[in-house]
Amino acid sequence: MTHRLLSIAALLSFTACIHAEDAFVPLFDGQTLTGWEQHSGTAEYRVQDGVIVGKTVPNTGNSFLCTAKKYGDFILEVEFKVDPSMNSGIQFRSNYYTQETEVEIAGKKKKFPADRVHGYQFEIDPSARAYTGGVYDEGRRGWLFDLKNNEAARKAFKQGEWNQARIECKGGSIKTFINGVLAADFTDEMTKQGVIALQVHGIGKKTEAVGKEVMWKNIRIQEIK
Repeated sequence: MTHRLLSIAALLSFTACIHAEDAFVPLFDGQTLTGWEQHSGTAEYRVQDGVIVGKTVPNTGNSFLCTAKKYGDFILEVEFKVDPSMNSGIQFRSNYYTQETEVEIAGKKKKFPADRVHGYQFEIDPSARAYTGGVYDEGRRGWLFDLKNNEAARKAFKQGEWNQARIECKGGSIKTFINGVLAADFTDEMTKQGVIALQVHGIGKKTEAVGKEVMWKNIRIQEIK
């Protein structure tokens, strides 16, 4: 009887794993940008060979390709590849205002221009600093969790190759992983819901940085109810 019960338990566990895997849904159909919309800057986004490609352009601020839908508690997985000279990121629980809005953050008033995307960002940092997987609060408070004390995560990033980002949000708990290695693990209660977005960092007037590209593919999400 004991062996039978163990077998049933194992089967149920396996079935649960299958259902959990099935709960992931794609955010990108591999062919079009349906379900996505651009905000803040004017960088170029296109679909090429099943990949979303973001390309830098001069004289614009940070650009974001955002999901039309907002997400609260979820697990997000994305594969990305970035030019070694770029800085980029994956926004989550991020938002923007339709008109200029002033809010109070940490006791200080801050004014947001209309359409300026702000919120949590999974950092993509191919520089020698190697903070890919850290969490930056774009447009608001700056670094929330850098990787200066996480050498394993700093070494997990693969230069010039495809990398996998994983972001887990449940309530105030935020965890990030780079290629399966835990990068950030902290609690923050400021924002509980927002869009997912793909960032192309602004380059100002740096003509040598024009045309640099960052790519994303296999974008999928599992909402946690």
